[in-house]
Amino acid sequence: MFQKIKNWFHQMEIIEMHYVRSIWFNIKTGTRWMVLAIFVGLVVGVFSSAFAWCLQRVTLLRGSYPWLLYFLPVGGLFIVFLYRLCGLEKDRGTNILLIAVHEKNQDVPAYMAPLIFAATIITHLFGGSAGREGAALQMGGSLGNTIGRLFRLDEGDRKILVMSGMSAAFAAVFGTPLAAAIFPMEMISVGIMHYAALVPCVFAALVANRFAINMGINPEAFNIEGIPPLTVISGAKVILLGILCAGLSVAFCLFLRTAGSLYSRYIKNTYLRVVVGGCLVIGLTFLVGTSAYSGAGTELIEEAISGRTPAGAFLLKMLFTAVTLAAGYKGGEIVPAFCTGATFGCLFGNLLGFSPSLCAAIGMIAVFCGVTNCPIASMLIGFELFGFEGVAYLLMAISVSYLFSGYKGLYREQIIVYSKYHPKFINRMSGDESFDGADYEE
Repeated sequence: MFQKIKNWFHQMEIIEMHYVRSIWFNIKTGTRWMVLAIFVGLVVGVFSSAFAWCLQRVTLLRGSYPWLLYFLPVGGLFIVFLYRLCGLEKDRGTNILLIAVHEKNQDVPAYMAPLIFAATIITHLFGGSAGREGAALQMGGSLGNTIGRLFRLDEGDRKILVMSGMSAAFAAVFGTPLAAAIFPMEMISVGIMHYAALVPCVFAALVANRFAINMGINPEAFNIEGIPPLTVISGAKVILLGILCAGLSVAFCLFLRTAGSLYSRYIKNTYLRVVVGGCLVIGLTFLVGTSAYSGAGTELIEEAISGRTPAGAFLLKMLFTAVTLAAGYKGGEIVPAFCTGATFGCLFGNLLGFSPSLCAAIGMIAVFCGVTNCPIASMLIGFELFGFEGVAYLLMAISVSYLFSGYKGLYREQIIVYSKYHPKFINRMSGDESFDGADYEE
């Protein structure tokens, strides 16, 4: 009997030691990641706030001096020179971050942050049609990886800091920390999320966002006007809009890829290519008679949310963006996708007599979901930008757009891990051209 009691106490000691070690490990690991994430958030917040401030300044400068557009080809030559100087003749853009997370022995160069910073500022200054979030993601990922190297972290931990850097930059530049925390984890692999990066991404996003606000970088916010009650008719209209936005997201990606293929096929020299692209942007600006399609398109988004938009604005924004980015100018695709969706949604609402302001908001988020394959991040962006009053409409449109947009997207290296249509493992890349409709029913 005494021996049994002794054995029982011994087992309890072993169990107790196991729990003590487990708790200590959790405390140590959690504290380590929170400290690293806060540091990443501060560093990336500084760079991203400076980036956002510079973008605001050059946008105002371009508006005050429209003749700067004529120097777009010269700015393009300087961008190509900078990238060649750094040995990046074939720049993969945001895809380099996805490759760094997916594959072993892949790194994000430290010079990527200042390089994309300078190139995007040049593109916006001289009137190229490009966004800012894609550039911010590259900058944040590069800084996160560099910090990981400074702290001599292993490759797996550096991948987590790449994602947390992306979250921090997105949160600082666009002002949506909830969506920014989730977006990198969701965009890397469709169908699964890297939850090991949850704490670093959340803390980095919140710290960077707060830092940017304190530096005067105010978050985006829009007011939707005239949200009708949810009925069968209004629900059907939103479902139709979600389906159309899914098709538009596919068209947006095709515009970019087709323009890139045409440039590569007919203009081999990258210096000549960027000059031709700049001249095309100048010519298109003269044809449409406005510079509204230069830059990210924030003004067009604001007009669409207020219920006003030119009929063909969504097509022109896709064309301007494709011509600009495929030629070699730098920036992002996300805000131009927002702009495309918002202007199309506003047009849809005006044609059907159904709250163009609400439809612009729905179109903006639904197209974003279609081009990124990230429904959860899309929902969070919708909540942060537009509030919860029209949440039922946003949820319907996002889910429909995600389903109907298929497997193509902005990022060729994005892995589609699980099917959108069946509970099965497919593990395909969105850039895999052999991944056609026949694969969906295998």
